[in-house]
Amino acid sequence: MGDLLVYAGIPTVLLIMGIAELFKGIGFNPKFIPIVNVALGLVAGIALNTNDIMAGIFTGLAVGLSASGLYSGAKNVKEGIQK
Repeated sequence: MGDLLVYAGIPTVLLIMGIAELFKGIGFNPKFIPIVNVALGLVAGIALNTNDIMAGIFTGLAVGLSASGLYSGAKNVKEGIQK
């Protein structure tokens, strides 16, 4: 799993961050971008690690949370729900 995170995970984080910027550009509420990042990370993790689904889920969570930042992402979602 470590090699997968280094060789595929890091570029995937950058790709997910780019997709998140596209979502912001088309008017998606930026407060919910962390949820999009985690969902895209899960899809990417499972797609990259088809032999072991659980490893793919953990890789996807790591990638998605890295793309959004765990603390700031949770804070933004909380603020978005309260509005």
